[in-house]
Amino acid sequence: MTLILRNLLIVLLASGIPPLIHAADTSKPAVEESKFPCPPNEVARYTAHRVDEPIRIDGRLEEGAWQQSPRSPRFVDILSGGRTVHDTRAMVVWDATNLYVGFRIEEPLVRARYTNYNDPIYYDNDVEVFIAADDAYYEFEINALNTCYEVFFIWNEAYERGGFSKAPEFARSKLQPFNGVGFKNHPRGGRLGNFNWPFPGKQTAVHIDGTINDDKDRDRGWTVELAFPWKGMEWLAKAGGRSLPPRDGDVWRMDFSRFNTYKEASPAKDSGGWVWTRHGVW
Repeated sequence: MTLILRNLLIVLLASGIPPLIHAADTSKPAVEESKFPCPPNEVARYTAHRVDEPIRIDGRLEEGAWQQSPRSPRFVDILSGGRTVHDTRAMVVWDATNLYVGFRIEEPLVRARYTNYNDPIYYDNDVEVFIAADDAYYEFEINALNTCYEVFFIWNEAYERGGFSKAPEFARSKLQPFNGVGFKNHPRGGRLGNFNWPFPGKQTAVHIDGTINDDKDRDRGWTVELAFPWKGMEWLAKAGGRSLPPRDGDVWRMDFSRFNTYKEASPAKDSGGWVWTRHGVW
């Protein structure tokens, strides 16, 4: 089958989820970006191709769309930008229905413990996706057991203005204040998080190339396949008046990362967090 790649969705990979910069502004970084640990010129740009071939969410990444999609560079250390001991790559494609994300994760000993939805799988080895918009952003994490963790974050100053306060799913009683993990001086201030917000209609799958939780052998690693329906991004798209599904050439900010329970031995300076592009901070 000949795969036809149509239209382009430009994905900007951001550190610390800074405010969105629209396509027309990419040559002139916003003033706010100077306040972030990662310089504006280090923010990567990736072209995600629109595909017509159906994608089956089984974790294997075998479709032609994935084979022909450009892969990210090898992930680097989140703090230093240095080389990591194992290879990690991400890919993004899309169609009129979904945004698709794929991960290829080299892992000689595939392990995972947590099995319940929204368990603290960041204490396992996991991979993560952040999708950012003007007034809110979405965090997704998954481990090798296909256990998911999700949060929807709203910037404090946008809660009333953006209409979130009128939505039952974002009632104050369902939100918790959050001020970041390592970077606690975000220029935009604090945010509110719904830590029990399942992305509507998402599909997830993991494939293990080896055996999980069995250290008697050596594994090749695991792959992750995700589908996020555009319809589920209505609250993300609202503030900027974004088109769903997107138009050719639209710009979104996303972040892709991997976190590990182990660190490479000294003298390596392994923070345990690996990312598409260096953040300079947790």
